[in-house]
Amino acid sequence: MPGYTLPLDKLADVWFPTKNKKIPINWQQPMASPGRDHFPKAFTIAEMVGGGPSSPRPYYFNATPNKYHGDAAKDVSKWHQEFIHKALNNIKGAIDSWRAKAKLKDLKVMSVCAIGAPGCLDAPDIKNEPSFSSWQGKEDNEKKYIKAVVTGFSKKWMEWAGKVMVPGLPWYPAFAAFPLASAPPMPNIPMPLITCPSAMMASLAVFAQIKDAMVKELDGGVKDKDKDKQHEAIFETIAFPLATNFLLWLVSQQIMNCLGKGPVPPYAPPYVPVGPVVGGDNIAAPGHIAA
Repeated sequence: MPGYTLPLDKLADVWFPTKNKKIPINWQQPMASPGRDHFPKAFTIAEMVGGGPSSPRPYYFNATPNKYHGDAAKDVSKWHQEFIHKALNNIKGAIDSWRAKAKLKDLKVMSVCAIGAPGCLDAPDIKNEPSFSSWQGKEDNEKKYIKAVVTGFSKKWMEWAGKVMVPGLPWYPAFAAFPLASAPPMPNIPMPLITCPSAMMASLAVFAQIKDAMVKELDGGVKDKDKDKQHEAIFETIAFPLATNFLLWLVSQQIMNCLGKGPVPPYAPPYVPVGPVVGGDNIAAPGHIAA
């Protein structure tokens, strides 16, 4: 999506290994008899040393060089990597379709300025976007992780969107002195979305907030069984590239085609042939945020 210029999947692939997760978890080499003697005898030399790195850039490391530990690490890494990449791709799709439906409403146009109170950005709940609603897991555990990602991220996204405001931006220079009794709908001067601040900017700019929201939404039974806290590593790996790219996305999205209009009370020709727009508003129609 425009604005998410840093590759999300590559950032995820770099981030997860920093969690230093190993398979099997909490592995301890047998030190006392009979395990100390039985363990090396249970495998051939090739099996004992045949477990190389789980991948060139592993998500999970194998706890020992044992072939079966290496195979297990590869399988777990593959599943988690695919899930995280799928999550990031679906989140990008949801944001893009949400953006196309978003619009600014209830703006006050005073001369050249547009003023919008927090909540003026109107859009449907992002969790209902197609890339989220069509994301179905195959297993019960996967479905719970999907629900946590969708619900947790959606809550943080809507927190930010619900507090977006327009702080008196000079969008309509022609309205400073308009030569009619009423100014017809005119598009605003395009400006980056980042010029419209939100009191909840940290909800998406700080990856820990996105991660914590997903952790909170995960089924308690799944969390209780996860002794190695793998779910936290998964959600943090999803949150990190999203937060890293969020400000870039705000800069690249343009507020445009927001049609402002309104009366010109001072207009009284021939004595007052022009005047400023006072108490104007805008036409709320989707398409105000363009890439």
